[in-house]
Amino acid sequence: MKVFFSFLSIIILISSCKKEDDGLRNGYFWLYGSGLKDKYDEEAANGISEKWKIKTVHAGGCIIDDELGKKINRANKNTLAAITKKYGKGWEAKYHKDLEDFVMRSADVMDVLIVNKMFRNKLRDHNIPIDNVDKQVKELENQGTYEVTIVNSDLKYENKECFKVAVNTKNRTVNLIK
Repeated sequence: MKVFFSFLSIIILISSCKKEDDGLRNGYFWLYGSGLKDKYDEEAANGISEKWKIKTVHAGGCIIDDELGKKINRANKNTLAAITKKYGKGWEAKYHKDLEDFVMRSADVMDVLIVNKMFRNKLRDHNIPIDNVDKQVKELENQGTYEVTIVNSDLKYENKECFKVAVNTKNRTVNLIK
């Protein structure tokens, strides 16, 4: 009887553990990369991460050893298989199209922001010149709606984030979030 309860306890323990495999971490598929980072590609990938639930993680610089390269390839192979299972074959073309389109939509976001009086006043409050806005744009689930975080790179790490706004490019509206 004691053996039965021990065995049953182990089965319950194993089955109750949430297994995050296939590159899924905290609800996102993680794809690892190495080499020289492209700021604009990284910005676009972060911008559409909510829509696709895919995060790109920089795992190494320009020169990586063979062991790390194999780990990256193995992890990405499993993750890509899981992404294909979720989104179907041909997802890569749609994803890359969204990356390209995001760059244009990000420019639309800035077009809306640059003429908004409240936005310009917030920039002035934080001593950020309009021609040097450092921003992080995230596309939200609702098409045409974006969350924009304005940062000041000259400040200390914990104070870099100055404020957030919600931008609707269809209605050309800007609302302060924080």
